[in-house]
Amino acid sequence: MPETEVASVTPVHPVTPPRKVPKPRNANDRKARIDRVLHELERLFPQATCALRHHDAWQLLVATILSAQCTDERVNKVTPGLFQKYPTIQDFASASQDEMAQDIRSTGVFNNKARSIIGAARKILAEHNGQVPRTMQELLLVPGAARKTANVVLGTAYGIASGIVVDTHVQRVSQRLDLTKNTDPVKIETDLMKSIPQSRWILFSHQVIHFGRQICIARKPRCGSCPLDPICYAKDKTLA
Repeated sequence: MPETEVASVTPVHPVTPPRKVPKPRNANDRKARIDRVLHELERLFPQATCALRHHDAWQLLVATILSAQCTDERVNKVTPGLFQKYPTIQDFASASQDEMAQDIRSTGVFNNKARSIIGAARKILAEHNGQVPRTMQELLLVPGAARKTANVVLGTAYGIASGIVVDTHVQRVSQRLDLTKNTDPVKIETDLMKSIPQSRWILFSHQVIHFGRQICIARKPRCGSCPLDPICYAKDKTLA
């Protein structure tokens, strides 16, 4: 599936300096600010979804494992050939680790990823009849599946809002918008789960990832085109 494009971006405007943006003073202010964030994300990315191409939960699990320290674009170039060569979970389980490592070499950390993918296939076949588990507790026991991976699979493949995906984009945007003061992904997820309605957890993750890729980028964020500029007091705003 193609990556979601931004629906509309406000014209470039003079960026509000951080010191001139009022910070929330109480719980009501914080809630109103969260509501504004959710409203703008919904306006910009109403159809946001996972950018990793897949046909089922197993393929999504594999793609998500491959996406560690790698771009989704690169993963999407590798997985078509990978899934053609190993069409079933049984094929993955019986694959040669050295051979698979070469198949996925361009995604980086390929030996570890091959080991995780083969281990995941074997565990799912042995303990779950070949079906990717539908609970966080079970998924966390699958090789290669930490909370981020588990949240991607549960949310995208099964529509289960067990948590919020925290990748580098979600981490960066959440810190800039002062939705968290933590740097550990698990603690960031906990903070977000407290302030974001559970009904929005899955969509929120996708929307923030697209927002982080297209507007609130790592270096020189496009603050002049950002609808959240009036409520953002991040110290690294791009003022010129």
